[in-house]
Amino acid sequence: MSGSDQLIKTICLQSNHKIVEKGLVIGTFGNASLREGEYCYIKPSGININKCTENDISKVIIETSKSVEGKKPSTDTPTHLELYKEFPDIGGIVHTHSLYATAWGQSGKPVPCLGTTHADYWNGDIPVTRKMSDKEINGDYEKETGRVIIEKLEELNVHPLECPGILVASHGNFTWGKTIEEAVSNAEKLEFIAKLSYLSLSINPDISNISKALLKKHFSRKHGQDAYYGQDLD
Repeated sequence: MSGSDQLIKTICLQSNHKIVEKGLVIGTFGNASLREGEYCYIKPSGININKCTENDISKVIIETSKSVEGKKPSTDTPTHLELYKEFPDIGGIVHTHSLYATAWGQSGKPVPCLGTTHADYWNGDIPVTRKMSDKEINGDYEKETGRVIIEKLEELNVHPLECPGILVASHGNFTWGKTIEEAVSNAEKLEFIAKLSYLSLSINPDISNISKALLKKHFSRKHGQDAYYGQDLD
């Protein structure tokens, strides 16, 4: 294994540890991957991450789905590969069954954009996919999961970096970013926002979505060519 390959696998392993440490994953309910060139690096299938080493990290050719190094890849790998093939701007993906986000997905409801905490990161509601058909479930299930995510983003006509995560109906949630570190951060933010929205609606079931002007202001000040939040660091 080359030095660069070792580093990439270390980053992947550390990111899988982080989603456990952040309370987004229990047991083996989740995985993180990154894209490097033509390869996807991802947690192995059904393995306790605390017993996983860099050498266990699976290295998969994105275009062919062929595993070339490490242990057997996560069963969710085909979902990750579909997203990498469709969206070249995505460099990392995280899948979890975190409590509040998954509850929204199981309810079949998008997470409404109720305030600026949400609007800082998603340019609108956090969407939920449609339920998968029996044919999709009984066919290439994990690949079709990726396809329904892509279908929803296309339906909304939204760039994935403006909607850095989605709920899969009756399943769990996927987030992504330009890097695996961003994908992990977005998984944490999605769970926080899902909980915040649940609590807000519990306090006031008649609460309205954030105004379009305030949504645009908060999202655009952090994203896009006119963004001005944060620092330009050398």
